[in-house]
Amino acid sequence: MDINFEYYKIFYFAAKYGSITKAAAVLGSNQPNVTRVIRQLESQLGKRLFIREPRGIRLTGDGERLYIHAAAACEHLFKAQEELGDASPEGSGTIDIGATETALHLLLLSAMHDFRISYPDIRIRVHNHSTPDILKSFASGELDFAVVTSPFETAKAYRCENMHDFRDILVGGTQYRHLCSRRSPLKELLAYPWVGLGRGTATYDLYRDFFAAHGAELELDMEAATSDLLLPLIRHNFGIGFVPERLAQPLISKKILIQIPLDCETPLRSIKLLSENGHGKSRAADTFYRYLKCRERCGPPDA
Repeated sequence: MDINFEYYKIFYFAAKYGSITKAAAVLGSNQPNVTRVIRQLESQLGKRLFIREPRGIRLTGDGERLYIHAAAACEHLFKAQEELGDASPEGSGTIDIGATETALHLLLLSAMHDFRISYPDIRIRVHNHSTPDILKSFASGELDFAVVTSPFETAKAYRCENMHDFRDILVGGTQYRHLCSRRSPLKELLAYPWVGLGRGTATYDLYRDFFAAHGAELELDMEAATSDLLLPLIRHNFGIGFVPERLAQPLISKKILIQIPLDCETPLRSIKLLSENGHGKSRAADTFYRYLKCRERCGPPDA
């Protein structure tokens, strides 16, 4: 089947923005032309790709399957076009990174800051979503890298490298100060309200299994949608909960949070770097990949 690539390109932008109007604006075209091309593509494929809604358009099941491949192809070609137009071998370009909140704070923010000092002309776009959304975007070719927090599952086709290990600690607001005097078993702490990431997240499943292994059942009184909400909820005494030790220590030092000692050790967690065959999809991305790996081996500058 011989279909003009421009049809797929127009389909890609319409699907990406969920809007004929936005796609036309990005493409420098007009709505009737974009609509016409999509109809022709649907006719040639013999499949309906979009459903019109009051606020735009959404993909059908067939449209979603096509978008996975169209996005990967378009993103690869856009990156190649950017590379070929780049006069510098590795000093400019754009990198798209998907990162969880924890990965950002424990690893990426300082790494990106130092990287920008050495490569000021390389732009970095950070896509901060949940782990499942990041993995989906990475698989579709929209991202150069994914930097996510374990546990998670992904295809074996990708290289998955460990970048940083950490443990969570149990903390609470100042009204839970009485819990810091001794090591408590999990079962004893079930009488207090708990705050954590909600059902359907890998972190919830991790701690559900952790509680079960110690003869307790995890029941959250308040579920946070993202990890960056945990510390504000806990410090305002909505309950106790697990957070990465490095993120909690500054607040513990200021006596805003208190650490609650446990009689058991929390699970070891890791920040993983996902890439395709151990390198980036462009020269700029490959430069950042090598920088991260060197930083892992040698430590940050002046460390």
